[in-house]
Amino acid sequence: MPSAEAAIRAKRKLTNRLIAAHDAARLRPHLTEDVVLIVGDGDLIRGAEAVIGAFAGQFADPAFVTYERVTDTVELAADGRRAAETGRWTGRWKGGAEMSGVYMAAWRERRGQWLLERELYITLRA
Repeated sequence: MPSAEAAIRAKRKLTNRLIAAHDAARLRPHLTEDVVLIVGDGDLIRGAEAVIGAFAGQFADPAFVTYERVTDTVELAADGRRAAETGRWTGRWKGGAEMSGVYMAAWRERRGQWLLERELYITLRA
């Protein structure tokens, strides 16, 4: 069984691939039911279905290409059930438009799986 850090890094890579494929529905198993997402402009999205809906809306934009998140650090809680991830993100659109910044994510282990429960994105370049 991979370490918590390896599992979280693998999940991040997988969710990057799902976003690049514009496959919102397949993101659902990687989120807690009560996930909270604060996007780069400060908007708050609560709940897995709302997060999936927001991604589906983004994917409907014909100019949208992808969001990529690159993990810098993963720190495990003392009890081994939660972890904090930090990194950098980039959003890309057709025509070369980009925005980017930093993010932090909180992960929770449930029944052997790491699930996203909180994410905060800060836009530093738009």
